[in-house]
Amino acid sequence: MDNCIFCKIVAKQIPASVVYEDDEVLAFKDINPAAPVHLLVIPKQHVATLSDCTDAHAAVLGKMLALAPKLAQEHGVGVTSDGNGGHSGGFKTLINSGPDGGQEVYHLHLHMYGGKRPWRGLGT
Repeated sequence: MDNCIFCKIVAKQIPASVVYEDDEVLAFKDINPAAPVHLLVIPKQHVATLSDCTDAHAAVLGKMLALAPKLAQEHGVGVTSDGNGGHSGGFKTLINSGPDGGQEVYHLHLHMYGGKRPWRGLGT
């Protein structure tokens, strides 16, 4: 897509603070973070919304979701267990879809938020 900011990031036409990249997905820091850790995970192939995904996108969607806890751990916001059933840390994932879902950039992306709360504008 010619005017898609995320496609331009994938093409290295716009700089981004990339934290992960492989042949199918790219993850980078959000330029307007709503939490102490706010990363975006995108497919390199342009897909406008989650609603545009088909069974053919299952593998890349799975890769995006599986990447979130790994990135959370690497950025110090992973879930930890004390061995007695107690947990600490944690993160939130979110995919906005369409205007009523809060989507602003029409290239599928998964938000990964973490860090000390409260976070800006994310609710519970």
